[in-house]
Amino acid sequence: MARRYDPERRQRIIDAAIRVVGEKGLAGLSHRSAAAEADVPLGSTTYHFKSLDELMVAALRQASEGFAKAVAAHGALDGSGGDLAADLARVLGEWLGGDRTGVELEYELYLAALRRPALRPVAAEWADDLAARLAHRTDPVTARALVALTDGICLQVLLTGVPYDEGYAREMLARVIP
Repeated sequence: MARRYDPERRQRIIDAAIRVVGEKGLAGLSHRSAAAEADVPLGSTTYHFKSLDELMVAALRQASEGFAKAVAAHGALDGSGGDLAADLARVLGEWLGGDRTGVELEYELYLAALRRPALRPVAAEWADDLAARLAHRTDPVTARALVALTDGICLQVLLTGVPYDEGYAREMLARVIP
């Protein structure tokens, strides 16, 4: 029996894993649930991802592109002038005001790194990438503090259901910037 060539199968499994987490939470993700959602044999998921952690790493890496895309699309954080607090607050507002399910999914996978050490390096990439962008506009220590504050603001919005307040975020971010 000839093996079917399916170069997109790995990507379909990642996309399916993200959908499963979005619908059922992280606890609902397994090789079996991802295979069923992707409409592929169970053996395909275990072939492409030897462990559930490997599948979660791939899903987290893809999901975390959401904020990175918002930052890149905005472009304001790449410049050298202007009001950094206002620029960062605006980017946060655009991201949090977009696809809420995607934002929640990104954070769910991001926080899964607390219990799954294999996810930690990928989760750290988000903070490292943002800190590197911000370091072009301020010093590295302030950049890290801004990342921590940004993370906290996002979590508060997601956990409390209170709408994002760009003015508040801008004011708090400005307090950190020397």
